[in-house]
Amino acid sequence: MMLEQTETGSASLSLGTAHFKEANEQVRAALAHHDAVELHDVFAQRYLGCAMPDGKELRIFGTPGNDMASYMDGGSITVFGNAQDQIGNTMNGGTIVIHGRCGDAAGYSMRGGQIFIRDDCGWRVGIHMKQYKDKRPTIVIGGNAGSFLGEYMAGGVIVLLGDAGEYTGTGMHGGVIYLLHPLDEDDIAEGLVQEPINEEDEALLSGLLETYDACFAGEVDGSVCAQVSSFYKLRPASSRPYATLYVR
Repeated sequence: MMLEQTETGSASLSLGTAHFKEANEQVRAALAHHDAVELHDVFAQRYLGCAMPDGKELRIFGTPGNDMASYMDGGSITVFGNAQDQIGNTMNGGTIVIHGRCGDAAGYSMRGGQIFIRDDCGWRVGIHMKQYKDKRPTIVIGGNAGSFLGEYMAGGVIVLLGDAGEYTGTGMHGGVIYLLHPLDEDDIAEGLVQEPINEEDEALLSGLLETYDACFAGEVDGSVCAQVSSFYKLRPASSRPYATLYVR
């Protein structure tokens, strides 16, 4: 791997078949001296952008491996391709944009920041998401979602433009899932309520969908923001939707 300078002044690294440990050492060294780093020929190296602080940017060309942006604490990562599992694991802040699809468990225990996925996602995306005070993690998915979307979700926002898989919101006790295509009544998990959005929801959604449109302009058909009034929301029926399941 050799560090080069791009025309825009950012640093550029070609990872190729480098082991993920060596690759991450080089990426961290580049970020220590440059605010923006481009990574080319990325072939499933894990942990890229892990714990990356505010003010730093990665532009990834290829397929990053598992746990990209784990514990990320600011900055931004843009992937020009697909991403593997557990992107944004315990992410605390920042923005991730995926020009493709991602695998399972994106946003696992995510507690801040935003993830925008152009296409589909795997299973258990948004599992254990949480929020605290002004930190409200958000995931916007442009395609279909695998099963268990928002499993055990305790806070935050998930927006799904495609179809939801089975067991959406299982164990969910906080936060909200916005669905362009509502669930069949038989598919709504016990303890959850599905209902049309209100004005407050529409204002929140409009901002997120405008950002999605801007991220993927020219890559998707039409404007998703124009469909905002068609969304439904899935939420817990109360602050303790499963209280009767436990011994007092």
